[in-house]
Amino acid sequence: MAFDLVLSGGRVIDPSQGIDRVMDVAFSDGKVVATGDGLANGAQAVHDVAGKIVTPGLIDLHTHVYWGGTSLGVDPLVLARGGCTTLVDTGSAGPGNYPGFFEHVIKPSPVRIVAYLNVSFAGIYGFSKRVMVGESGDLRLMAPIDAVEVAEANRDTLAGIKVRVGFHASGNSGLVPLDIARQVAERVDMPMMVHIDHPPPTLPEVLARLRPGDVLTHCFRPFPNTPATADGKVHPAVIEARQRGVLFDIGHGMGSFSFNTARVMLENGFMPDCISSDVHALCIDGPAFDLLTTLSKFLCLEMPLVEVIRSATINAAKALQRPDLGTFKPGSVGDASILELQDGTFDYVDSTGEHLAGKTRLAARGVVIDGRVWHQI
Repeated sequence: MAFDLVLSGGRVIDPSQGIDRVMDVAFSDGKVVATGDGLANGAQAVHDVAGKIVTPGLIDLHTHVYWGGTSLGVDPLVLARGGCTTLVDTGSAGPGNYPGFFEHVIKPSPVRIVAYLNVSFAGIYGFSKRVMVGESGDLRLMAPIDAVEVAEANRDTLAGIKVRVGFHASGNSGLVPLDIARQVAERVDMPMMVHIDHPPPTLPEVLARLRPGDVLTHCFRPFPNTPATADGKVHPAVIEARQRGVLFDIGHGMGSFSFNTARVMLENGFMPDCISSDVHALCIDGPAFDLLTTLSKFLCLEMPLVEVIRSATINAAKALQRPDLGTFKPGSVGDASILELQDGTFDYVDSTGEHLAGKTRLAARGVVIDGRVWHQI
């Protein structure tokens, strides 16, 4: 069989199939068709990726890419050139402006964009260096009927329902926005992604309302509402939620990731299900930067490389309920990320300002989208 494209001689890491060895990956008709040895013979295009790491297309489960439509949006092409093939926008748009997001950003984008629909009518509309208005703080903006209508009409581009709760996002509204979002999610049979910041509400109160498959983002945040207890343990409510099937996503962002919290969680054997950047206009220049920087931080915290890759491939695909993503299984979407593991001295910083001197980092060297090389360095 003559393949359209073969990535030849790279270290293929595909946690979905337990693969971690040097081999080829072949694509045809926009799909993965084979992995193995000696696939390059007769291929229409062969790219030598010896010395590089080849993974299923990386998924950044938490981004904000309603570029030009919201103040926090960033250009999705910048993130794609940073190694991602699927970007998940988490609540930038609500039912009042989702059609604009779809027509002007999602539809024309060469990189796949999936979204969580904000239950607030206009999404995250007031998020900048000078204006900071939590969209869940005004209950008049909660739009459950509109959210159901828009979600039903856009199932092919939506992953679920987004709600932000916490003092900064919802003021004194407490759990009410979350309860409204859950009603919407149950009506349309979709999962939720839930943001948490400072109380109210508290972390245990939020977790108690999450269902199997729902995602808690900012899961390794600093105090308050941290998942790590003062005596260096994992909060019992967090353990119980994981046992129920709640998923835990990093969502680094501007103020939501702490090295100290991560150390406690990892030392207790609690790895995140998904690692995401929460990159937006206020953190793209630091401290989050991008997905690969966030993944690199976990490598430097001694999380195994295979588990780091798992968190941004098959685990993220499971959170999206998209089994065609995050894997090199034959017939899956023909996406791949070409990476390089670099040694050196690298300065990493978390959301609290703590610095970590790391000795390794992941760098992007190419992206394959729908079986074609879209970007290569």
